[in-house]
Amino acid sequence: MKVGVYRYNTSMGLILYNGENMWLDRLRKIIDEKTLLKIKNNTVLIIGLGGVGGHALEALCRMGVNNIIIVDNDKVDVTNLNRQLLSLNSNIGEYKTEVAKKRVIDINKDCNLIIINKFIDSTNYLELFNYNIDYVIDACDTVSTKILLITECLNRNIKIISCMGTGNKTHPEMLEITDLKNTSYDPLCRVIRNKFKDEKRRIMVVYSKEKGIKIKDRVPGSTSLVPSVAGILCASYVINDIMEGSNG
Repeated sequence: MKVGVYRYNTSMGLILYNGENMWLDRLRKIIDEKTLLKIKNNTVLIIGLGGVGGHALEALCRMGVNNIIIVDNDKVDVTNLNRQLLSLNSNIGEYKTEVAKKRVIDINKDCNLIIINKFIDSTNYLELFNYNIDYVIDACDTVSTKILLITECLNRNIKIISCMGTGNKTHPEMLEITDLKNTSYDPLCRVIRNKFKDEKRRIMVVYSKEKGIKIKDRVPGSTSLVPSVAGILCASYVINDIMEGSNG
């Protein structure tokens, strides 16, 4: 008998699978090989590996995306444990990018993961665009950086999905993917809407219609519920856009 991983199929008996075939087996039931190859070959940049970015990264990785650039300068902190996928008691104090690399490779050994350990601002954001990027997932917390990223992606015709505020909210079912101009309630959306009020092109965002709980603290509260789903929605936008383009 050949050496490898075997699975039992009721109609075909014992079949030899290689690692790649087996781990993407369930995807192949609903996504054809041509589209899977397109998903595999697209390059996605994720800026921010917190509650939103960590879940977006995992979803893309498990969908078979093989080219991912991750950007974050933070280390895992004990206060991350309540909501961030990458955070564990065992990795507190480690760079989130390094933690992410170990996790991603343990899922998809073929993933080409590029790590950028930097805080992104007006002095260095253009460095990100030295890479050949197909999509940007903006999961960062800095408003000025979000505006810079959106502006540059519009100028370069790179698709971007930008996550708006998830703090002080508890209802993930109120999240949606929409054009920035259709948003309401969210103070962050208001700021960015005003910045791009004359922009005719679509700016896609993940945002919540939920009115956040008011607290007397500038640092927002957060749960594991809303940021995680927001991250999944960011990844969903990318994957479904690739799939629709493949079918077009």
